[in-house]
Amino acid sequence: MQAWDLTSYALPGVYLHIPFCEAKCHYCAFDSRPVVGEDVDAYCDALVRQIRRMAAHPWCRQRRFSTLYVGGGTPTVLGRERLCRVLEAALHCFAFAKPVEVSVEANPNTVTADLLAHLRQAGGNRLSIGVQSLDDRLLVRLGRRHTAAQGVAAVEAARRAGFANVSVDLIYGLPGQTARDWRQTLAAVLALDVEHLSLYELSVDPGSRFHQRPPALPPEDEVVAMNGITAELTAAAGMERYEISNYCRPGFACRHNLNYWRNGDYLGLGAGAVSCFGGLRLRAVGDPALFVRRLRAGEPVWTEGEALSLAARFRETVVMGLRCTAGLDLRWLRQRFGIDIHAFYGDALARLIEAGYLVADRERLCLAGHVVPVANRVLAELV
Repeated sequence: MQAWDLTSYALPGVYLHIPFCEAKCHYCAFDSRPVVGEDVDAYCDALVRQIRRMAAHPWCRQRRFSTLYVGGGTPTVLGRERLCRVLEAALHCFAFAKPVEVSVEANPNTVTADLLAHLRQAGGNRLSIGVQSLDDRLLVRLGRRHTAAQGVAAVEAARRAGFANVSVDLIYGLPGQTARDWRQTLAAVLALDVEHLSLYELSVDPGSRFHQRPPALPPEDEVVAMNGITAELTAAAGMERYEISNYCRPGFACRHNLNYWRNGDYLGLGAGAVSCFGGLRLRAVGDPALFVRRLRAGEPVWTEGEALSLAARFRETVVMGLRCTAGLDLRWLRQRFGIDIHAFYGDALARLIEAGYLVADRERLCLAGHVVPVANRVLAELV
């Protein structure tokens, strides 16, 4: 296993939030809304205005950034001109270290050859495609607006446009899904030879349609079988699990997300976006129309703020760092916070190690491999 060195991701990242989708999927509880009826041009104008304003802020002027991530929502619903305008504004206004990773999220039914070609010319070099399933029956149950064939076509179109770093999102544990269904979907995606996979077990979250009308999910033993299939097929394809839900070919870990998992600084721009500046966490207003009005009036867009204590930042760094399969570099952790992890957690940490849930030596602390499928239960003990 490659040792993913979290200390090497010391530069902050920039995140741009596009809160619009063609339609709200049944499982989605994210800060997004259908694009119909929204003033998308006004939102993009406001986002560019915020980009320029924040680029002139002393905190940003004193830093170089390592990654730019455009997420949502579905950024590609903006269309070619709006999306490229926003992307180019961020790349022009902020100082980025070379080589910069520029990720853009996309849905299969919102990409065209023309859009992808221009996106690549504008500086995008990593495409994250929300395929979710290659089973049309299951896509309908999820409320997706694309077909399995469109999912495959989107990956192929990205290749033709010159994207050498393509990630695919899939969800398993879906209503009516069997282990055999999952094997077929995962095998088909791996046959596309993508560089990165994000594989998530379906969760029924508050605020989603599934939460209001809970579907019948597969039994636990079927989901366990799906996890076994994932381990089998990804290993056979030469993809390494570097985080609980993420797999990649060597050299293609998502640098932007690694910064989150090391609890690094990041700048979030757009309605509902979150920023973290050395323990100060700020959230912007979630309503796009209010976001636009405040930008036009020259008013602050932040609506929530939290100054985290040193202990809170330490706990967050431990929990997020343990999501990565390489675990925590304990020397780096002590240097960053001046806190010894064994002294901080005491008996609670000792019990987890003794029970075999965590593996520790003098330099590193990791989740034991067999507990990764239920990692959240173990990590909850360290929050």
